[in-house]
Amino acid sequence: MPRRTATMLASTLVLIVLLCVGVLMTPPYSEMTPGPTVNTLGDSGGEPVLRISGRKTYPTSGHLNMTTVRVTGADYRMNLAEVVYGWLAHDNVVVPHETLYPDGKTEEQSNQENAEEFSQSQESAKVAALRELGIPVSSRVVVSSVRKDSPAEGALHAGDVIKAVDGTPVKRPDDVSRAVVKHRPGDRVAFTIVPAKEAAAAEKAGREPTASQDVQVGTVRSEQADRTIVGITAGTDHTFPFSVDIKLADVGGPSAGLMFALGIVDKLSPTDLTGGAFVAGTGTIDDRGVVGPIGGIEMKLVGARNAGAKYFLTPSANCAAAATGVPDGLTLVRVKTIGDATKSLEKIRTGKTAGLPGCSEG
Repeated sequence: MPRRTATMLASTLVLIVLLCVGVLMTPPYSEMTPGPTVNTLGDSGGEPVLRISGRKTYPTSGHLNMTTVRVTGADYRMNLAEVVYGWLAHDNVVVPHETLYPDGKTEEQSNQENAEEFSQSQESAKVAALRELGIPVSSRVVVSSVRKDSPAEGALHAGDVIKAVDGTPVKRPDDVSRAVVKHRPGDRVAFTIVPAKEAAAAEKAGREPTASQDVQVGTVRSEQADRTIVGITAGTDHTFPFSVDIKLADVGGPSAGLMFALGIVDKLSPTDLTGGAFVAGTGTIDDRGVVGPIGGIEMKLVGARNAGAKYFLTPSANCAAAATGVPDGLTLVRVKTIGDATKSLEKIRTGKTAGLPGCSEG
């Protein structure tokens, strides 16, 4: 066989082997890519994203788009060729698998957690929006969940309203845990509650629940931390003066909270919040209207740009990372609270964009 032919054959075989290795190797990485954006003022899947009944609403224009990130599943293992392609692709990000799925979470566990966070973000968005508009929202501390085989199982139930612990009224979920940890394992804690059924009936009738009762619950030492527990998670439930429903399928996590809240404010305000501008954004939100950081900011900027956004509402804590790679034609707007966001939207709709708070690197 001629030497040149042998060399070419050997090179081809080496290339084939390398390609096979690249396809078969599964390094511990996952990929993030820009996901779809959805206008919270519009429809998704043929249904309004925001549906408000029992209160006057007003026409809106423009866009208030929430943004998303696509990620490879927890059970998917990228091969070496996919990892290299992801590193080279301009709009993709390859990260260690444990960054997206810490503690060995399965895809099912991750999806469940995202669904719970999404539900909570909707609740907080409603509260923040109504309070921004000066509309009263009543709140109460409730049992969010009861751990199986814990002292609380059978004694307390999800939805029970917690009025007091050991005779001391509670106003926040943290008040419950602070009262419980004062006890030693084996002690009994006195809970004053309104049973979930009574609470639900009272809410349906538009009255405050009154039929309270005292329940004694034992305590144990937590297996995860050196503290006393009864086996419940306390949370906050709210009563709204009218109906606000958020419908959006195939989305999880808490990062759409800010944009949901702004969409609600826009629909309940006689002033057109955007003035017809295309605004996108992201950020968690709590009941007080404080905007928190999110992951995948670079991907969300790209998704917003691709959808046509001109302005991007950026959580203050994400500003430095976002400023390192702003897509052409997109203006970052720094926000810390829902109030910051509404003030910036006023500047956008009135053309006073020179005064917008921006983001800078570092």
